Amino acid sequence: MALGVFSFMTIKIIPATLGDLSSLRSLEKVCFSQDAWALIDLIAVLTFPNVIRLKAVDEGRMVGFIAGDPRLSEGFSWIATVGVLPDYRRQGIGRRLLNLCEEQLPTTRVRLSVRISNEEAIQLYRQEGYQTINIWESYYKDGADAVVMEKNRVVRGF
Repeated sequence: MALGVFSFMTIKIIPATLGDLSSLRSLEKVCFSQDAWALIDLIAVLTFPNVIRLKAVDEGRMVGFIAGDPRLSEGFSWIATVGVLPDYRRQGIGRRLLNLCEEQLPTTRVRLSVRISNEEAIQLYRQEGYQTINIWESYYKDGADAVVMEKNRVVRGF
């Protein structure tokens, strides 16, 4: 299997580019509604150097997205966003996006944050080895807390 490419039924996981801006904006609005990133943040995540950007595509349509931001000076990488359209959830797409993104990140420690009420995502992250390390109180616009999670991944030697 080529790095960054995964086929699952008709789903392919491939690198995302600035050409995906419109699709990513739509996906963000559906997946995160009031918490969707502003246009400038979407442009940044699609253009900043060293960011790992992967999209899940079904018949030409973006159905999932993940971005991983290496923060070498801090000793960890940050999963900036993970989203899968509702009709495509519970099919392993989010897990596969997460795994492929992690594989491409240069650090063994990976962090992410998730809305405290998003039990389904928290369960997925726990299954993938993430542990709660902090709670950011009133992180979201509506005052909801965010759970900060971290994974210490094992990197296989050469």
